[in-house]
Amino acid sequence: MKLRSSLMIFVLASAIATVLPAQQAQDEHKLAQDIYKQLIETNTTESVGNMTTAANDIAARLSAAGFPASDVVVLGPDARHGNIVARIHGSGVRKPILFIAHLDVVEANRSDWSLDPFQLTEKDGFFYGRGTSDVKDGDAILAANFIRLKQENYQPDRDLILALTSDEEGGDFNGISWLLANHRNLIDAEYCINTDGGDFQLKDGKPLLTSIQTGEKLYADFELHVFNKGGHSSLPSPDNAIYHLSGGLVRLSHYQFPVQLNETTRAFFERMSKMNGGALAADLAGAAKIPPDRASIERLSASPYYNALLRTTCVATRLNAGHANNALPQDASAIVNCRIFPGGTQEATQKTLVKVLGDPQIKVSAVAPPHTSPASPLRKDVLEADERVVGKMWPGTPVIPTMETGATDGYRLRDAGIPTYGISGVFIDMNDVRAHGRDERILESSFYEGVDFFYRYIKALSSAN
Repeated sequence: MKLRSSLMIFVLASAIATVLPAQQAQDEHKLAQDIYKQLIETNTTESVGNMTTAANDIAARLSAAGFPASDVVVLGPDARHGNIVARIHGSGVRKPILFIAHLDVVEANRSDWSLDPFQLTEKDGFFYGRGTSDVKDGDAILAANFIRLKQENYQPDRDLILALTSDEEGGDFNGISWLLANHRNLIDAEYCINTDGGDFQLKDGKPLLTSIQTGEKLYADFELHVFNKGGHSSLPSPDNAIYHLSGGLVRLSHYQFPVQLNETTRAFFERMSKMNGGALAADLAGAAKIPPDRASIERLSASPYYNALLRTTCVATRLNAGHANNALPQDASAIVNCRIFPGGTQEATQKTLVKVLGDPQIKVSAVAPPHTSPASPLRKDVLEADERVVGKMWPGTPVIPTMETGATDGYRLRDAGIPTYGISGVFIDMNDVRAHGRDERILESSFYEGVDFFYRYIKALSSAN
């Protein structure tokens, strides 16, 4: 009887142990979804939205979960552009980690969508709504996990800082820049994890790769301007503002900036070579060599994506010229948008443009003040923790270091000396990227996996276990 009773107790205990984690995961998923819904249904566009409302809603949830008032603050430059910063205190063995996402979203017109962009709609296994992938999924995932860790009385070996900010998508009050300038002490950290970067990619419904973004290109606009005395169109001459400008732009279209590689892009090409076959695999491996194989570089440069990873790029994006159909143009102007390889500068790029345009009548000026965008070092602790969690959740899925060809708030932190790593935690079909577009969506299952991923990853970064 005793043996049978002991066996029954063991079986019952095992069953309870199995049910409790499952129920706990279900509760955490429900909490994350509730936060997600609340955020999606709060309009945070720059035109009519209010980021402070969203920040206050998150603050209320954190306070209800046990965060003291001293560890949750909502602050910003005005009533609409609030940012929330929260902190879980650790033992201080190591320096803090900052986790970020942005609360604002790009504009979305109801007439452009098949459903209401400011309602979280569940349909056919997807979550639809503006910000579902960029990046209110990250907001909700981070907030839900901070609540869970607080309620579990988790004791990290370092402070964990959460910052959900305004105006990443545009506007005059970028939250990260404002916090750095006015309250850096609240967000100062050894490094940052940014959920608005480091895509996790699906192909045919299966995990293809996860990425960790360590850098991004420096964004810079330049205005090209030609002035001329003009005159009557019946008396044309070669000295024409439009001809000067167009000739320079043609020369620019034929120019390629020198090839540049860094720790991240070299690792990207090396790891991607193992995921492909044939000539492409050989070219990717060739690009990773020191020095890179010139023939491989030439072939890869035919791809806009690989070309953007190999060098600085500059492209004409806008034109304006003339004032009347029957008058010679008195001025002609263009905007050239450059994405400068990390380590490069706006000033050096401007000098290159002047040389390539090859016409002293084309005046080149920077549209905005210069800044920098250094790449973050590929930290072993950040990468290995990522690889451990990915390996347990999605065995065999590689972690690929990447450089963003666009821009996120990461560059602002890197400029300020805080290394930043983009890790989204949410898988998106590589052929169905809808951020900033119509009927933005992500898979429900990917969202919940993201919740679980960040719970494990935050703990992997902040404990010895």
